[in-house]
Amino acid sequence: MNETPQRQPAWFLALFALAVAGGTIAYVPLLTVLLPLRIAAISGGEDVAGLSLVTFLGAIVASIANIAFGMLSDRTGSRIPWIVGGLVISSALLVAIGEARTLGEAIVLVMLWQAGLNMMLGPLVAWAGDCFPDSQKGVLGGALALAPAMGALSGSLVTFEGWIEPVDRLTWVAGIVVALVVPALLAGRGRRRAALMRADAATERMHEEAPRRQRSLVARMWIARFLVQIAEAGLFAFLLFWLRSLDPDFHENTAANIFSAVLVVSVPLTIAIGRWSDRRVRPILPLAASAAGAAAGLLAMAFAGGMGSAIAGYVVFGISASIFLSLHTAQTLRVLPQPRHRGRDLGIFNLTNTAPSMVMPWLTLALVPGFGFTGLFVLFAALAMLAAVLLAAISQPAAR
Repeated sequence: MNETPQRQPAWFLALFALAVAGGTIAYVPLLTVLLPLRIAAISGGEDVAGLSLVTFLGAIVASIANIAFGMLSDRTGSRIPWIVGGLVISSALLVAIGEARTLGEAIVLVMLWQAGLNMMLGPLVAWAGDCFPDSQKGVLGGALALAPAMGALSGSLVTFEGWIEPVDRLTWVAGIVVALVVPALLAGRGRRRAALMRADAATERMHEEAPRRQRSLVARMWIARFLVQIAEAGLFAFLLFWLRSLDPDFHENTAANIFSAVLVVSVPLTIAIGRWSDRRVRPILPLAASAAGAAAGLLAMAFAGGMGSAIAGYVVFGISASIFLSLHTAQTLRVLPQPRHRGRDLGIFNLTNTAPSMVMPWLTLALVPGFGFTGLFVLFAALAMLAAVLLAAISQPAAR
């Protein structure tokens, strides 16, 4: 008879969600607003090619580092020391990026920063699988929606006119990250659940009796996130440039505020949907529906007739993508077959976050000059709809 993992108290779930939010704040303001501005300052203008190169090389390092540090945290049997080390290293390098004076310096610093960041993020997400049972995966996913919202709000905060001096923006970001991550680490010792550190009988039986079905389930989850993330990465990196293609005077703080508002609205919606999926034991259905919603928003953006309709389309896309990505992160923990390799396997799933940043810049450079952002967004919409179709065909996995 299987041991039923004990649920975590709400206070620890909240602290963990804040820690993940801290990890998100470590990169959202930088990659959405502050890095494009730094590249523009270095290059003397909005350098799409320069930003694409920095994003591409940083994503390569992030991909390797997340898998490597996930594996190391598996082998050592401890996540917290790796999280602490990554927090210290990434915070110091984050501040250093603001001092870059050439494109080469920016590239090197971003690559090193990505290594330190993923030293923290890989073990942090794996720690969730060690602590939270399947009966809390939906609400965990809902709570994780707080992370992108707080990441976006931090971008609005540090770019608010007259609030923080530009030279101090990245120092403030690093301080916020430390303040959010440390409490969960201090309170989280001893919160791992023994039953979650070994494969349950149902999962082992599925893996032994129907390995193709198990591999198909994992593959569909991976591909679906990858497809949605290509679109999300495109908007993540080039949102400001797209808005300025519609209005050259569009301010970076306004872009950050729109990004923030969309993600803040997503939080209660994702929590409500996550609770529903826990109670009905329907973890996959909300993923398929939100992927379809993202496709609809992208089509609206592609054929927008003005700034108002463009922003409306982005709102639909942003809310749908946020719901999808937050719930998908938690439900991925449900389908991984081997807890002893959780960190490694999540690192492989993290390729769905980093590989799109390698693909997306070249898609942008290939399509935008000839077809504008319209062609790019139509392609993104097709990818998101394909993700919805893949997920809609998945039967509901067993819970524990």
